[in-house]
Amino acid sequence: MSQSPTSPTGQAELAAAVAGLMPRAKAELAELVSFRSVADPRQFPVEECEKAARWVADALRAEGFTDVAVLDTPDGTQSVYGVLPGPEGAPTVLLYAHYDVQPPLDEDAWVSPPFELTERDGRWYGRGAADCKGGLLMHLTALRALAANGGVPVTVKVIAEGSEEQGTGGLERYAEAHPELLTADAIVIGDTGNFRVGLPTVTATLRGMTMVEVAVRTLGGNLHSGQFGGAAPDALAALIRMLDSLRDETGATVVRGLEAEAAQNWEGLQYGEPDFRSDAKVLDGVGLIGTGTVADRVWARPAVTVLGIDCPPVVGATPSVQAAATALVSLRVPPGLDAARAEEALTAHLTAAAPWGAQVEITSRGQGQAFRADTSSPAYAAMAAAMSAAYPGEQMQIAGQGGSIPLCNTLATLYPEAEILLIGLSEPEAQIHAVNESVSPEELERLSLAEALFLRSYAKR
Repeated sequence: MSQSPTSPTGQAELAAAVAGLMPRAKAELAELVSFRSVADPRQFPVEECEKAARWVADALRAEGFTDVAVLDTPDGTQSVYGVLPGPEGAPTVLLYAHYDVQPPLDEDAWVSPPFELTERDGRWYGRGAADCKGGLLMHLTALRALAANGGVPVTVKVIAEGSEEQGTGGLERYAEAHPELLTADAIVIGDTGNFRVGLPTVTATLRGMTMVEVAVRTLGGNLHSGQFGGAAPDALAALIRMLDSLRDETGATVVRGLEAEAAQNWEGLQYGEPDFRSDAKVLDGVGLIGTGTVADRVWARPAVTVLGIDCPPVVGATPSVQAAATALVSLRVPPGLDAARAEEALTAHLTAAAPWGAQVEITSRGQGQAFRADTSSPAYAAMAAAMSAAYPGEQMQIAGQGGSIPLCNTLATLYPEAEILLIGLSEPEAQIHAVNESVSPEELERLSLAEALFLRSYAKR
């Protein structure tokens, strides 16, 4: 007599299937990591993203997905879509991941090559291993384990985005133009992570983000600093003053017009300062910035970051007064604050802060809204049970996330009845967006099992 899919024996069979699939998951993740799929043609050839998109499409077809398509989105990138039909009357679950990655930064700073998956100290290192190519393998592994144990009990849609890291909004605009495409009863976003390795976590909130490029000009050309310095207005000095005005003496973000949002507090799982210092690798003797709890600062309040500055490097610099300088600035936007309004406030603040009548041009470089999930929905109960089974002795935690996934708010707007859950592999040790990004294979195995158990449970809702 066959076992119930939710019985301990049924869970054990599914766990064994997931464990048996891990060597395949590692091999395929290595293939996917090898593509330099940074969605910025100024840094890597667009063919790298196109090869990654074809890999994803081929993987979906191999699993029996129908209607597999490589979608050309309005920002010039590609997203991959497919449908795996389930039993008649079964609910539909959309699984999301993205195959584009952040640039590797200084490749010489990587212990092993960034686009070559390398096992070291019990982790797998490579750009995108956790964020978010590993998330795609999590989805595939869960589906394969189910297929080997009675079949996938729901209709599954998969969407793999090609420009999430660039924030250029291609998939959001495509979904808005084709609202029938991603309809689902539940949506699992595989692009966040556990609060800590071994502690199963769903993410309830995401900060949104706006990015602006700030160009400052003061002179018709660079000038000799000895002949003209002291009277000639320095564009780089002007830019530094403007950027410094975005923080108070504690380091907290201050953007005029956003004062009320800056005072929000986080209620729920707290982030201890010693843990944060360790996770963030804060140097001894260096203090944290801002006020309030760590959770307030990283999950519930605006946060400005200077992402880059165009100015002469130290090596090769000449004694010159700079005529022009440019910075890329991001502002993380908490739930409840409109990203467009935040960008307007940021633009107005920077423009007003320009000294000496410096000419300022501010260009929007990307924008995404914040997100807040309904954690009281049946899908969360199903995920809590699944995570407890996949992580024996642990209970599902609900946390915030300081990062942004612009698609979430688009999906919530298009499909207000859909239940949206955020899970993934980007726990603190993964060091996503930094050099030496890695993924824990144990987390990949446990979360693949949790997702498989969730799909089984959700099918019976």
